[in-house]
Amino acid sequence: MDSDISPVVAAVGADFLDDEYDDEWTWSDNGALPPDRFLDRELSWLAFNTRVLELAEDPDLPLLERANFLAIFAGNLDEFFMVRVAGLKRRIVTGLAVPTNVGRAPRDVLSDIAARAHELQTRHAAAFTDLVKPALDDAGIHIETWADLGPADRVRVEEIFSSQIFPVLMPLAVDPAHPFPYISGLSLNLSVRIRNPKTDREEFARLKVPPVLARFVQLPDDGSGMLRFIPLEDLISNHLSHLFPGMEILDHHEFRVTRNEDVQVEEDESENLIQTLERELLRRRFGPPIRLEITDDMDPVTLDLLVRELGITDQEVYRLPAPLDLAGLFDITKIDRPQLKYRKHVPTTATQLMPTEPGASPDIFASIARQDILLHHPYESFATSVQAFLEQAASDPDVLAIKQTLYRTSGDSPIVEALINAAEAGKQVLALVEIKARFDESANINWARKLEKAGVHVVYGIVGLKTHCKLALVVRQEEGRLRHYSHIGTGNYNPKTSRLYEDLGLLTADDVVGKDLTRLFNELSGYAIEKKFKRLLVAPLHLRKGLIKAIRAETAAALAGSPSGIQIKLNSIVDEAVIDALYEASNAGVPVQMVIRGICTLKPGVPGLSENISVRSVLGRYLEHSRIFSFHNGGNPDVYIGSADMMHRNLDRRIEALVRLTSPEHLRAVESLFSLAMSEDTAAWKLAGDGIWTRHHLAADGTPLRDMQNVMMRRISQRKRPGVRR
Repeated sequence: MDSDISPVVAAVGADFLDDEYDDEWTWSDNGALPPDRFLDRELSWLAFNTRVLELAEDPDLPLLERANFLAIFAGNLDEFFMVRVAGLKRRIVTGLAVPTNVGRAPRDVLSDIAARAHELQTRHAAAFTDLVKPALDDAGIHIETWADLGPADRVRVEEIFSSQIFPVLMPLAVDPAHPFPYISGLSLNLSVRIRNPKTDREEFARLKVPPVLARFVQLPDDGSGMLRFIPLEDLISNHLSHLFPGMEILDHHEFRVTRNEDVQVEEDESENLIQTLERELLRRRFGPPIRLEITDDMDPVTLDLLVRELGITDQEVYRLPAPLDLAGLFDITKIDRPQLKYRKHVPTTATQLMPTEPGASPDIFASIARQDILLHHPYESFATSVQAFLEQAASDPDVLAIKQTLYRTSGDSPIVEALINAAEAGKQVLALVEIKARFDESANINWARKLEKAGVHVVYGIVGLKTHCKLALVVRQEEGRLRHYSHIGTGNYNPKTSRLYEDLGLLTADDVVGKDLTRLFNELSGYAIEKKFKRLLVAPLHLRKGLIKAIRAETAAALAGSPSGIQIKLNSIVDEAVIDALYEASNAGVPVQMVIRGICTLKPGVPGLSENISVRSVLGRYLEHSRIFSFHNGGNPDVYIGSADMMHRNLDRRIEALVRLTSPEHLRAVESLFSLAMSEDTAAWKLAGDGIWTRHHLAADGTPLRDMQNVMMRRISQRKRPGVRR
């Protein structure tokens, strides 16, 4: 993920493949620190998905949200296999099997992944069968099997099958005249063994369950008042005689293949990047298989055929109870049963952007000119802030130019429309589009071409680097001079995912930031080489160095007996150089507090290594996506927000940007956020030095601890309009 609004992607942040680490610039193994000081990054990711599964297992969560977390877990694991496992296998096959981040051979790590993934998939299936499905039954939402249906139901289902499903099905025979068909990645399939009564020969056929149809077919109302569904594959399985008339159906089973779907693009300055990527997207469909999921009742004959034809090893076969592919539960979560979901939350408009007079129209530029505005999505509305900022810029006759980075956005994005409107109005518009955003490549190509046709200057960044920073710059003429209005965020310019992702963004008219962004955009779209920024830290040249410098300043303060402290909030932390600097800070006595949603290869709380480091993880209704770096700095806090996680790809192979916050109000808001996240009264997972995450969500008396996201919703919704007495 980080795509259109898929909660699957929302839980992962789609783009999590990280290639071998190029350590030539600064980092070398610190002999003063123990060699086993890092956790395995693959197992840490699986631990993250385990936390997602624990939410699905929690009976105190709303029922349809639990089903949603089951679906998220399934989609997350699909991406993990398509990218991370596929990457490890590719390195082994190509002879590039360098050791992993903990010095282990990829084959050994693959073995550990397989063992853990088998365990988790079995637990996931049990969570559905034993926990969520019975609870759905109790709530009047039944997921039936064919065996559950009575004669009247079967007659009605027969009509549904004949009119809505049968015409779409395409059985493929396998025999000397019909080779084994290509099985597309993540497709759900039926294997069918049949016998021809005339020849007494057994044959095999493959039937793809059409992804264009609803995964769970709603059954006709039987007067019980219950919602009833049957899995599409179950319905099809019991009508195979329609597809193979005159044949004897011997056996049928479900199976599903996961393939290597990571796109490898060798960039050549002389070649059109879009054309290269389009070719690679076609190849993605034919990547080698890396996982075969089968129902636990599959017969040995069929399994042997699939294993042989797909080239799958026994370790890569996952036997599970039906139904497979529980990502299909997203269909069930769309049911309109508000009492079974999180209470609806309507984002508020940031108080600084509200009109000061009743009935007046908001003036985004006037609001930003008065003060820097720190936005916190989804508690504060993206539509009435960032989107409104760009829409007003598009229509404002005083705006001369708009420059923006676009990494992921929705296909019908009002952001894209605003840029098109601005270009058609004669403004200078630059869109820096990252068309290599994993799993969003096709969509990004489509709307990049749409922008070009409208007259937007579309560029694709710097060869060899992904442009991941979240930046927008508006140049406006005011009273005979040009003024810069800037937005720097931690999340994508996607109005849909902005309702699911927790992110921060800064709107500012500070000329220093505006000039920083002007230089950065010139570097990204032209040939400028800019090395110095005043309020920004930019990767790949300076971001890691700047953060390590700040960490070492805290280390020096602690060694001198002065107050010190570091607080970091991230999606993931893997970078060895940053982790080593944090270990050294801890050993000097610096208290380090970290809130990490996903991968964490740092070992906290280890005596003599990291006893002053504590790590928490917060998961919930929203994807914790903001990145924050806060340093005590002698009581004058240095606080940065931005797009970068502490991973090799972010620091070495991407354009990333952090902006320093300067408003005392914003510094207090960040301090309050960390105080809430690290409080013993706040529900969270705690990481131990052995890599085990333990959930703490109940007080000693069994009552639930505070939900951080619920607290933030209340705090922000209770803010008053400017000028209103509190």
